[in-house]
Amino acid sequence: MTHGDHPVGISGAGVSPGRAAGPAVWMTSAAGEPPKRRSSADPEVSAAAIADAASAVGRDLADRAEATDGTARDVLEATAQIAQDPTLVRDAQQRVRADRVSPERAVWEAAGAVADQFESLGGYLAERARDVIDVRDRIVAYLLGAPTPGVPRREEPFILVARDLAPADTAQLDPEIVRGLVTEEGGPTSHTAILARAIGIPAVVGIGEAVEQISTDMVVLVDGGAGQVYLDPSEEAVAAARERTTVRTFTPPGTTKDGHRVELLANVGEAEDAEPAAASGAEGVGLFRTEFCFLDRDDEPTIDEQVAAYGPVMAAFAGKKVVIRTLDAGADKPLPFLTDTDETNPALGVRGYRTSWQNPDVLDHQLTAIARAADEYEADVWVMAPMISRVAEAEDFVARCTAHGLRTAGVMVEVPSAALLAGPLLARAAFASIGTNDLVQYTLAADRLLGALAPLSTPWDPAVLRLIQLTCTGGQAQGRPVGVCGEAAASPALAAVLVGLGVASLSMTPRALGDVAALLGAVTHQECQAAAGLALAADSADDARRAVREALPVLADLAL
Repeated sequence: MTHGDHPVGISGAGVSPGRAAGPAVWMTSAAGEPPKRRSSADPEVSAAAIADAASAVGRDLADRAEATDGTARDVLEATAQIAQDPTLVRDAQQRVRADRVSPERAVWEAAGAVADQFESLGGYLAERARDVIDVRDRIVAYLLGAPTPGVPRREEPFILVARDLAPADTAQLDPEIVRGLVTEEGGPTSHTAILARAIGIPAVVGIGEAVEQISTDMVVLVDGGAGQVYLDPSEEAVAAARERTTVRTFTPPGTTKDGHRVELLANVGEAEDAEPAAASGAEGVGLFRTEFCFLDRDDEPTIDEQVAAYGPVMAAFAGKKVVIRTLDAGADKPLPFLTDTDETNPALGVRGYRTSWQNPDVLDHQLTAIARAADEYEADVWVMAPMISRVAEAEDFVARCTAHGLRTAGVMVEVPSAALLAGPLLARAAFASIGTNDLVQYTLAADRLLGALAPLSTPWDPAVLRLIQLTCTGGQAQGRPVGVCGEAAASPALAAVLVGLGVASLSMTPRALGDVAALLGAVTHQECQAAAGLALAADSADDARRAVREALPVLADLAL
């Protein structure tokens, strides 16, 4: 393909829907690897310089965290903690004293050793390795007096192009300036993808070496729904992409064009997310993650502390459904008082409901707190357990909930065994909610935090869709509702497929509600079922996505 009316198209993973056009601007790159040679500088002067640089980088990240909130704040605070970690500084200082290398070389080696160790451990720590490299590059730049790597500051809107983004960079994106995002690496469940969806920036990730075709200030058009990046598009296409800059809003109830009911709910990760989620029009909470009051602690929070933490969310949705997930500890959320950080493969280890096998009191205390908060705030509380894989676990969890006066107890479907046993599971549980991020990971045997496996990390894979269909079939046989609370629910095209497969509710980042509602309101339930059939019959994720988009031209009409 050529230019103008026939622009060059590059395919990737469309992870945040919408279209945006503008000049391409590359991320400010890191200074690069410092040479390994003996330094004539006084080792103590170099050691002091390392401490000063790490402190300055940590303060800068902490200051940026103060200026934001929500997920972005959490990400920046976590990165600041790495910069201020005395272990990293001491290792680098030891290297300048022992090997007489330059301070920037010492930081490079010390941080590299930590990152390599994290990568080898997998799971949560593998994800933190990207943060360590980000901190390394910032400290090295400070020591060299070079520009801080990251998002360039420009007044005119642009499309950001990068190899990949550190979580700290993604957290600071201003959607008024950064109108679209294109990366060489990454997948649908990466930090970059999740944050791009949360702030509403059209994004295509994982385009590979084709990123080299994009030069600075070249006009590009990003179609985050179709997963396409067009180089030098026509003026008409650019104008059309720039026309729709307003965020779609959602007015309940959620339905298809012909009135088929689909509950559109919000995912909430901490108490302060509740009010914005309610203001977005969400019909309730489909996933209330409770980890926020357990993380960064050396001991279990008290029942009173938990009641106080859950209360604001239930108050914001008084009288509406709030689906609260019990503690999902382990894997990427280790807790010193509950999980073993030395597990060889934590993603397949003691996580979620399995932590209650050896520590039943933690779950009982949490259920007590949930029941108290539900009574106090008069919310319609549904409770679900993560990482259920056997029928006996569902029976046990429902019994525990009943003992605490919690009448609506459900299970999460995140592993293939739960999908295959959905009928028997839902003969015991009142509902199921599919966590597509983990279901993809366990179905394809692909660590969702490992960039090299990003092409496998897609809920469009026909094998994943068949497991979702099996879960819905099991729910229908028992008269039990099945919802989706994973990242897949935020994709308008995939939402239509999920509804066609029999999903009754979709829970997502509040920012996605308007787009998903717009798409569902433009198609009939029968069209959703037809689209689901096409996706199930496909041989690959790409074929499934392509077939659905061809069958639902309204996606393009709505710039989704």
